[in-house]
Formats: sequence, structure tokens, C-alpha cells
Amino acid sequence: MPWLDALRHTSRAALAVERQFNEPKRAARGAFAVALVVFPVLAIGGPRPATSAATGAFIAGIATFQRSFRPRPSLALAAGIGLGVSTFVGYLAVGVTGLFLLLLAVWSFAAGLAWSMGPTAGVLAANTVTVMLVVVQLPVSVSTALGHALLCSLGGAVQALVIIVLPLRSWGAHRDALADAYAELAHFARRLRHDPRAVLDPEPLMEARHAEALTPWQERRRPPELPGLRAIAERIRPALAGIAAVEFGRVIEPLEPWSALGGEEPPEPADVPEDPELAEVEARLSAAAEAENEAEYDRSREVLAGAAQMLDALARAIRTGDLVAYPRSAPATLAPSGRQALRGPALRAARLLTTLLGRAAEELERSRETPLTGPVAGHDGVLRRPGLARMVPVAARTAWRQIQLGTPVLHHAMRLSGVVTAAYLLAKLTGLHHSYWAAMTAAMVIRPDFRQTYSRGVARVLGTLTGVVVATAVVELAHPDQWVTCALAVLFMSFAYLLLPTGYAVITTCISGYAVFLLSLVSGSALADAWERVVMTLLGGAVALVAYALFPTWETVRLPERTAEWIAAAGRYAGAVLAGYGDPAGRDPRTVRSALLAQREARADFLQARERAAAEPVALADRHPRLGRKQLGRAREALGYLARVALLMEAHLPGPTAEPVPGASEFGALLTESTAAAGAAVLTGDPVDFTSLRAAYQAWEDADMPATDLELEYSHRGTSEQQDVVRSGCRLLLAAFGELERALQPRP
Repeated sequence: MPWLDALRHTSRAALAVERQFNEPKRAARGAFAVALVVFPVLAIGGPRPATSAATGAFIAGIATFQRSFRPRPSLALAAGIGLGVSTFVGYLAVGVTGLFLLLLAVWSFAAGLAWSMGPTAGVLAANTVTVMLVVVQLPVSVSTALGHALLCSLGGAVQALVIIVLPLRSWGAHRDALADAYAELAHFARRLRHDPRAVLDPEPLMEARHAEALTPWQERRRPPELPGLRAIAERIRPALAGIAAVEFGRVIEPLEPWSALGGEEPPEPADVPEDPELAEVEARLSAAAEAENEAEYDRSREVLAGAAQMLDALARAIRTGDLVAYPRSAPATLAPSGRQALRGPALRAARLLTTLLGRAAEELERSRETPLTGPVAGHDGVLRRPGLARMVPVAARTAWRQIQLGTPVLHHAMRLSGVVTAAYLLAKLTGLHHSYWAAMTAAMVIRPDFRQTYSRGVARVLGTLTGVVVATAVVELAHPDQWVTCALAVLFMSFAYLLLPTGYAVITTCISGYAVFLLSLVSGSALADAWERVVMTLLGGAVALVAYALFPTWETVRLPERTAEWIAAAGRYAGAVLAGYGDPAGRDPRTVRSALLAQREARADFLQARERAAAEPVALADRHPRLGRKQLGRAREALGYLARVALLMEAHLPGPTAEPVPGASEFGALLTESTAAAGAAVLTGDPVDFTSLRAAYQAWEDADMPATDLELEYSHRGTSEQQDVVRSGCRLLLAAFGELERALQPRP
């Protein structure tokens, strides 16, 4: 995409306004906590201490609105402590020539490395830089600097206390994540009724797994209806796919199975004299088989429709905490009838689905008999999330790993440090009183990727202009006293809390108005201050945008790497499923589970990189001459098909007492090696080749399976049900690999 087009698209994204709001009660609670700090401090200490206290309370409140599954009071308290430390250290350094500039560079670098811990940590760390720049402008001594730092921490402590005293929808984020997973399963079941090739979006299941990772404090207090439901949801996923594929090989038939396998079309049978009686018998059998298949299809659609209704009811019960209210038709649809149309694997999948749905309902009903507020004992297999105190060494090790590996997070940290320092120095050359506003703008605009940086830059400039003009007009025309000014600042804070999901331009408008009201308590002319803030905002935004253009981190460059990782992860998942058929007695469910999770993570990384790269002004062909965006799109379809086939094979994994399928483990290991080699070929620009895998399958089929497709169609004698599933699945896997070969064929 050319630069002008990229800038136009990012500018439109910056000005887009989403019509959604935070919960009004949460916004009111956050504003109440700010007011609870500001007005008493204003009455006791005056405007300057009130400014520090309000800043700490406001930023700590912003931290509680970030997407995180940690306890909200802990986030507010950690944000307050971080703001207090940065403020006090900044006060100590600002009086020494050159020391504050060095501190600002080091602190900004550490804030950039905080993105390795997640977006929440990155945003909070960037806020500590901005607060350091704002508060150190107040001329105070070291003792009063300690007081200002304690007031910033006090703001975070009050936010945490208010959250504990006034809880709103406790465990709401965890409930929403789990409910979204069940709602996505319901949507998946409805899509399967019309398209057996439908693909489940794994993002809600990934979010539910992240929500299940608990701190020790959360593990003791988690509501009893939440544990276990995610594991049930994971088992429902392949059961739904198994019902939709009532005939494994025919419903998901590849487009070009023979060419994908590298073989020729099967020869036509030799002409033989036609027997009229035999032809009549075959016609009757064919008609009966067709009617039976149609009845099976209709029954599978009924089961999927009933499952979707029950999954929706479970999602509502999880989200609201109410009793499960099933539609009257849903249980009857799932109940086995006298003339059961489903057969074989589809029938087993339907029975498993009914059992799992009943078990999920029992989990929710059992929680009614257990007090929801009492401590809940932990259980084996719970995902451990370290507490905030233990996060310090974890964060240090993670940051050091980013430095050693030279990751994009390290590039962002270096860029952030350079941008903030350069903006601070350039602004100091102007001699303006509010020169710190330029470095503050640069710290808030710069982000690890191109789209966020440029969209936030445009939104920051326009939002700052609007907020500063509106707030300055109010101050100049109304001349409010300090109490009314604090009330207006709290009002704009509440608007910022309420409008967080609407867009960065709207949020910047509210934050700029809040800053004008708050800083007018300790500054002079509002008009002069407004002019300086506007000029410094333009300077800081320009420095950030130019710096990213000169020292970019392009996701386009990482697309081949993300593609290779997804190919290798998909191969490991399919190989783990095949190993389960080869050795049912020694199969470890955690092996397939870990391979599935790795495949999901690789897919999510690829899609995120592809979405970010689409907005970048750089062509993939310039960075990887033999790989284009159309090729990546076709590769995504082929890998989605591969994951779909592996999912269906996982749905029919045999129990530990089943007979092993000879050669399945060996072929799975070879498949894993071949996909790893294919990923390496993508990175080096070589052709992706699965010829050896096809040859190995052909030799395996000739040795242990019926040799022709006619035997596969008409005669299952001498083969077990598991062998039929493996045979159909492997042919479909090879078809997916054939599509992947054609998709990633190097361009001339």
C-alpha cells in the first residue's frame, strides 16, 4: 500500500467513533474514587497536592478499565505505586543538570520493554512516563516531592479500596470470556447445519483459557460454577464437528483428491455383460442407501439445532449467574428417538455431546447449592498466574529475554526512549513553559505497530485541540473557583471512563479537558497555556510519526515467519492426533491438547500480523520476492482446511482399550517432520514439497489398507472403524497439503 493510501486509511480509523460505552456504574465508581481523593486533599493541602492526588487516582482508574483478568484492586494499587515511584525519582533527578534527561531515556526504555508483559502493562508503563513529565514541573523540595509521590500512590490505593467496598459484577470479565466461548460454540453449531466445512473461531476459547489462569488470591475466591466449564467446552468442539461430518470422507471431500495425492484418475471398470436382475437389486440398494443418508443428514441438522439452543442457554446462565433456562424443544431434539438415523462415529459424537451438555448444566446447578461468596478450594490442573509481588522477577526475566533475542519489543523500547528524549530536548529549545507536553504526547502516541502509532497520532492532535479549546473557553468565560474547577475535572474524568470504548479521539478530548482544568489550579493565563499545549502537541506528534517512519517495525517482514510457524504447528497437531490412533493405550491427552493450543496461538499470530501488515505502506514482494499476499490468502485457506480435518480426526479418537491402527504413529511423525521442513522452505524461499509424504502414504496404504478407492467405497471388510477414519483423514490431509503446495509455489 502506498504511503498516501496508508495515511488516509489510518486517519479514517483514528476518527472512527464506536457507539458503545462502558458500564455507567463502573464509570461513576471510578469518578467517585477520584473525587474522594481530590476534594479532601484540596481542602487540606491546596491546589498542588490535589493535582498529584487527582493524577494518581485518574491513571489508577484507567488501569482498572484495561482488558485484564487480574484482580482489579491489585491493578489499581500497582498503578498507584508505579506512579508514585516514577514521580519521586523524577523529582530527585530534575534538579541535577542532565540527570533527568538520562532518567527519562532509561525509564522510557523500560516502559517500552513492559509491552512484553502484555498491552495492559505497556499502557500503564507509558502512563508513568507522562505523569513523571507533568508532576515534576511543580517546584518543590525533596521532602514535598516525597509527599507528592505518596499522594499519587494514595490515589491508586483509594481506587482499590472503592473497588473492594463497591464491587460491581464480581468476576464479570471471567464470566464474559467463558460465556463468549459457549456462544461461539452455539454459532459454530448453527453454521455447521448449513456448511459442514464451517470453521470455529478459536479466539473466544483462547480468551476463556486466559481467564482461567488465576492468582492464588483468585483461586481461593473463584465462584464454584466457573471451574470445569471450559474443559467441557473444549470437548464439545470436536463433538459438534463429528456430528456434522456424518460421512467423514464424503461430506468434506477435497476439490482435487487424486491430483493432490499425486496419482492418476482411477481406471474405468472393464465392460461386462449387464445382468438385469443384478442391476435391479443394485438400484434398490442404492435408493435405500440414499434415503438412509438423507435421513442421517436431517437428523444431524436437528441435533445441531438443539445443541445451539442449549449452548445459548448455557452462555446466558454463565454470563448472568441465573438458572439455566432451556427452550422446550432443545432437550427433545437431542433425546435419542426410536428410529435413530445417526450411525457410527456421528452417533457416538451425538451421545457424547448430550452427555457433555448435561454435565455443563449440572456444574451450573451444583453451584446453586454452594455459597458463591465463600472460599473455593483449588483443583488440579488450574493454570497458575503469579501474584503482583512475584511478577517483578518474572517481568525482569522477560525483559532480559527481549534484549537477548532482539525482538520487536526491544525495537519499540529503543524507539520510545529516543522519541521521548528527542521531543523533550526539542521542546526545551522553544523556551515555552509547557514544553513537557511534547514529550508527553510522543510517549502516548508511539506504539509497537504502524497502524496504532499513526491513528493515535492523528487522534491525539485532533482530540487535544478540541479538549483544550473547550476547557480553555470554559475557564476564560466562567472564571470558576478552585472547587468548581476540581468538579469540572472530575466530570471530564467520568466522561473519559464512560467513553473509553468509543475511540482514542474522543478519549483524548476528555483527557485534555481534564488536564486543562486540573493544571489551571496551579498555572497562570489559560489562553497562553492553551496555545503552548497545542503547539507542543503538534511537535510531539510530529516527532513520534517521523521517528516511526525512519525507524519502523514492519509486520510485513514477519509474515513469512508467522506463516512458517503456523504450518509447523498445524503439522504437529495433526501428527499428535495420528499418534493417538497409533497407540491408544499410551496416548496422553495433554499431548494433543498442547499441540492444539500451539496451533491456535500460531494461527492468531499469523492473522494479527496479516491484519497489521495490510495497513502498512510496504509491499510484501519487496521484502520476500517469492511470496505475495494472494499466496498467503490461499495458504490460510489450505491451513484452515488442514486444521478442520485434524479436528474431525480428533473427534473420533479411540479409547485406551481400542486396537491400534498400524503405521499411524510412524506416518504422524513423518507428517510432523514434513511440515517443519515446509515451514523452513517458506523462510528460505524454496518450493514447498510434500512428495515424500505422499509416497510414504501410498506405501502405507498398499501395505496395510485396501489398494483401490473402489474397495474404500463398497467394501469395509477386514478394516476397523478407526482404520476407516484414519484412511479418510489422511487422504484429506494430503489434499490439504497439495493445496498448500500450490498456494506457496514461488512466483517467477
